[in-house]
Amino acid sequence: GGLFIHIPNFWFADILSTIGYDNIIQHLNNGRKNCKEFEDFLKERAAIEERYGKDLLSLSRKKPCGQSEINTLKRALEVFKQQVDNVAQCHIQLAQSLREEAKKMEEFREKQKLQRKKTELVMDAIHKQKSLQFKKTMDAKKNYEQKCRDKDEAEQAVNRSANLVNPKQQEKLFVKLATSKTAVEDSDKAYMLHISTLDKVREEWQSEHIKACEAFEAQECERINFFRNALWLHVNQLSQQCVTSDEMYEQVRKSLEMCSIQKDIEYFVNQRKTGQIPPAPIMYENFYSSQKNAVPAGKATGPNLARSCLYFLFYL
Repeated sequence: GGLFIHIPNFWFADILSTIGYDNIIQHLNNGRKNCKEFEDFLKERAAIEERYGKDLLSLSRKKPCGQSEINTLKRALEVFKQQVDNVAQCHIQLAQSLREEAKKMEEFREKQKLQRKKTELVMDAIHKQKSLQFKKTMDAKKNYEQKCRDKDEAEQAVNRSANLVNPKQQEKLFVKLATSKTAVEDSDKAYMLHISTLDKVREEWQSEHIKACEAFEAQECERINFFRNALWLHVNQLSQQCVTSDEMYEQVRKSLEMCSIQKDIEYFVNQRKTGQIPPAPIMYENFYSSQKNAVPAGKATGPNLARSCLYFLFYL
């Protein structure tokens, strides 16, 4: 037999007790709850991945990043922006995949819930039948025991009345004794019939209990396997996301390897050069010399005025 149906595990001496069955049901309920928790975890992770992907997409498309660069570094930055965009799309796709896995977990839970319901309905019915028949049997036993006590009392009364001279009283006692004997026989038959019925119910309950344990064990094995595989797939998806992102970033690294500082400098020089001749030195020009050169022939300046201007320049 399986782990659940092995007799020392989930039987109990008290015929009315369902503690073994209840423990199994509690374990199955916990398993279903655990699946729901993982399902919710996947949904939350999907929401995180989607938010991250959309934020990364917005960053890639709206935020400038070296937009005035030129030539080889410009091309590398274009590859960088495109790959960041691709990584963002991958995170959004991962979010969708995680939601699909969460949906599968939900469908699996519901399938097991329906399967369990059928078995639980059968077990609930047999537990009620067992309890009801046990009560009827105990009531029949009490009645039988009471009838036996009544018969014993009637026999004692007859024995005590052996010396009575009143025949009518003796006759009444004998009638009562006969009636009590009949009652004992009837109650004994009823009690034995209830015992027999209870034993049939007990055997049916044990049979159904074993079937239920087998069904529950198969279901729990299926659940653990499904949960394990779902978790395995989840981490594989996360690993694949890392691998895919690295492959995309590798494209950026390759484009950076193609960058040439020399070429970018030369490109800038060729695009923006203005000439190879620097401006000539600015020569000093004396204001008065310029004026003197500008005086018409035969027109001399006064010596006093020139002397005053030189003094002024000296003090400045």
